[in-house]
Amino acid sequence: MSQPLIVPGFVNAHVHPDKTSFGSAWLHRKPAHSLKDLISNDLETQLGYTDSVETRMGTLVSNAIASGVTAMRAHVDFGPQIGLKNIHGAAAVKDKYKDLIDLQIVAFPQFGLLSNPGAVDLLEAALSEGAELVGGIDPEGLEHDLHGHLDVVFGLAEKYGRRADIHVHDTGEVGYREIQEIARRTQALGMNGQVTIGHAFALADAPSAELERTLDAVAEAGIWIATCALGADPVPDLELMAKHGVNIVLGTDGVRDAWSPFGTASMMDRAHLLAYRTNAITDEQLENCLDIATVQGARMMGIDRVLNFDPADPRDAVYFEAQNRAQLVVDRPVASKVVRGGVQIAADGRLS
Repeated sequence: MSQPLIVPGFVNAHVHPDKTSFGSAWLHRKPAHSLKDLISNDLETQLGYTDSVETRMGTLVSNAIASGVTAMRAHVDFGPQIGLKNIHGAAAVKDKYKDLIDLQIVAFPQFGLLSNPGAVDLLEAALSEGAELVGGIDPEGLEHDLHGHLDVVFGLAEKYGRRADIHVHDTGEVGYREIQEIARRTQALGMNGQVTIGHAFALADAPSAELERTLDAVAEAGIWIATCALGADPVPDLELMAKHGVNIVLGTDGVRDAWSPFGTASMMDRAHLLAYRTNAITDEQLENCLDIATVQGARMMGIDRVLNFDPADPRDAVYFEAQNRAQLVVDRPVASKVVRGGVQIAADGRLS
């Protein structure tokens, strides 16, 4: 029998586990034609769930662990519409699985921040009730107040010494302005390496001088870009990102929620999708997608147990039956074993 292929643990660098219907009844979704439609459908769905955040998110997290995910950054909703119950539920899941997975919680203002009266106070409260990072969303495109929105996000990050993780769906000039301003503030506050932009669809726009300037600003500020290789959503050119020194990480975004019926807990699946969406052909390109789904995410989150991976002494590792790392990304086999701290925690897709 051939020796197993041993790789570092996977990192889901951008996920919305509080929204999931994973392990629950089938969710009948409404059509949506805009971001506002999606957000409205999402709120209605969340208010209608009968299963708790702890139950649904717990099912997703346990399946993720069994697939080899050893760290996760969770964007968790809050707002006057739902209070902090999602934050509290996510914190309970984090505590339950603390010996099996490193989980960071971002307080995410999905339903608006400045445009949602009471949300700013709740964001500050969330930072003392389970959330570790300050979240933001489309400061100009959705909130229509680029500087006001970022004043709150960076103001709280500076006040409490927290990192920031901001969704930017906007493309074109609006997206460039948002990303450049985030980069400027990151540098001004000495937060290099502590800020992540989720999606950053503008960075997948057609080549232009403005795109080049934006990429350089992102790299200089050490900003992490989280992509999810979703459906028809834009995915950045990985070679162009590398050329400019931009750090890319990978997440699943939503998993079987009001936004989409698709998605799994597996980051192996997502590495495969990233390779497919970026037309990876060579072994080097395929292996790069695996690195983005493992060590790059660990660098963003500061997860030493992944960064310190040693195949000769695999105290924290995932085992697969595959010839090499490139084939692993293509074939997506089930993890035969997941080890954490020298202890086997899962085998053949199931928690031990």
